[in-house]
Amino acid sequence: MNHAISIENLHVSYHGNEAVKGISLTVDPGNLVGIIGPNGAGKSTFLKAVLHLIPRDKGAVTVLGNSIKNARKKIAYVPQRNDIDWDFPITVLDTVLLGTFPHLKWFKRPKKKDKEWALQCLERVGMQDFKKRQIGKLSGGQQQRVFLARALAQNADLFFLDEPFVGVDAASEKTIVNILKELCREGKTVMVVHHDLSKATEYFDQLILLNKELIGFGPVSEVFKPDVMEKAYKSPFTLRNEIGVTM
Repeated sequence: MNHAISIENLHVSYHGNEAVKGISLTVDPGNLVGIIGPNGAGKSTFLKAVLHLIPRDKGAVTVLGNSIKNARKKIAYVPQRNDIDWDFPITVLDTVLLGTFPHLKWFKRPKKKDKEWALQCLERVGMQDFKKRQIGKLSGGQQQRVFLARALAQNADLFFLDEPFVGVDAASEKTIVNILKELCREGKTVMVVHHDLSKATEYFDQLILLNKELIGFGPVSEVFKPDVMEKAYKSPFTLRNEIGVTM
């Protein structure tokens, strides 16, 4: 069986400063993986470099045994909310329909079956009643659910989400997490940049702990421990430091 994701010696730099250095790891299919670490640790940079959305200095990435270029149709990506133009004049349904485009033939428009599939994806995230709404008129949680629906419409095998819970209400966060867990039970693989350490043990199967380099990777129980976390946060670590609760 191929690894879902295989990363070897990944290096990324900005203006001569190394942002991600020497990261190597493999993720097997069916895992929900959280990417955690302090501010400025290179979490989003790492994710974008894996997807080849930004240049790499060096390093190799394969997904399901293929290069990123040859596996694009199997990959769905949900960017950070501040990377999206919420004023763009597009409806919720048309936003989700964009997820079907990678599977359409050249110069072909979505057909009835594609629209029906997009509506099913909207229903799965509880947003079918907002299909005619312009995306900028939604709340933060609603917007994130719509973009998850767009990712679902791609019918992908790998899902990459960058800070999906920022600015999201509790109900939407619960909906999104439940869907991500369902996807993993279906054999999909999900990788999430995440900042709220209080939810790490509840949400994820595995953790990637970064501070420019790989500090820890593996099951949550092996990574989310004070001695490992201290190596990333550079100080004695308890959850009181982060959320006001002693670990």
